[in-house]
Amino acid sequence: MKRSTKVTTVIILFFIIITAVVVGRTMIGNHFKKKFSKRPPPGIIVKTVEQREFQNKIETFGTAIPIKVQSYNIEKYEILEPIQFNKKVEAGDVIVKLKNRNIIAPFEGVIGKRNFSDDIKVSESSLVINLEDASTLFVDVDIPEVFSSNVNKGLRVDIKFSGNKDKSFEGIVESLASRINTDTRSLAARIKLDNSNLEILPGALLEVTIKYNERNSLGIPDTSVILEGNKVYIYRVDDKNIANKTEIQIGNRSQGYLEVKSGLKQGDVVVAEGLKKVRPFGKIKPLKDGAKQNKGDWKKKAKSNNTETKKSKFDWIKKLNIFKKSESQKKEEKNK
Repeated sequence: MKRSTKVTTVIILFFIIITAVVVGRTMIGNHFKKKFSKRPPPGIIVKTVEQREFQNKIETFGTAIPIKVQSYNIEKYEILEPIQFNKKVEAGDVIVKLKNRNIIAPFEGVIGKRNFSDDIKVSESSLVINLEDASTLFVDVDIPEVFSSNVNKGLRVDIKFSGNKDKSFEGIVESLASRINTDTRSLAARIKLDNSNLEILPGALLEVTIKYNERNSLGIPDTSVILEGNKVYIYRVDDKNIANKTEIQIGNRSQGYLEVKSGLKQGDVVVAEGLKKVRPFGKIKPLKDGAKQNKGDWKKKAKSNNTETKKSKFDWIKKLNIFKKSESQKKEEKNK
């Protein structure tokens, strides 16, 4: 074979191989494209944009002070009957019976002992008792000067007791000081709290949250946002269930929701959870918040309904009937 013929043959074979590879890759690509294009869109939890309550907050601490306190200094030798401490008394009840007089409760409250250590170490002849009306408590707090113009009388206050943080109590701003304290650069405020069930003890440390600038604004779940630098995005779902990436401006956070200042309108549908499954301009299957996603389309293999017992490897012996007695043998045994 001539040299030129060999070269031509190699070139032809080379182009045939290249063509086969290209065709094969195209066919494989089309196969997988066809296969995966049939996958249903992912089920994504969505939420409708609605109006919610938002407010600014000032957080601080304060000490619980009972509305009324009356102290009595009593000589021990004058006491005729033991004093029942931590007992609730009504106005007019006898608190202590003394030799020459009785102490009468001027108001409803609880009898308590003050200065236990002083009673033991300092004075062995006298003791000090308190009558405290803790049905209403006051909390004195200091508001930083920068918030002084936002605090007014009558504002709602959320209060939590350090001994029971699971429960929240509600109070109001009862009064404000007339000037800023030049030493602390703060404004003194007094908060009034209903404690008719006596759940909070006087002197307790309280967590105080003063709410101001309360308003209704559009709100979305805080799990909906995507942060990219200084910008905030969400996926807004249109009528065709297409997720569109949209930039928004947000405000305050309240109870798991973010305030939306611009970029959305009431009634819009946004992706609430499952952001990793969403792609810009990708189609989704919207699921209402709280709904469970459907199970996969893969069908489980049906269990066999065959109820036949497994064959034993000794069944062939049973077929021989070598262990069964004939009718004649049975009759002979009976005659014997």
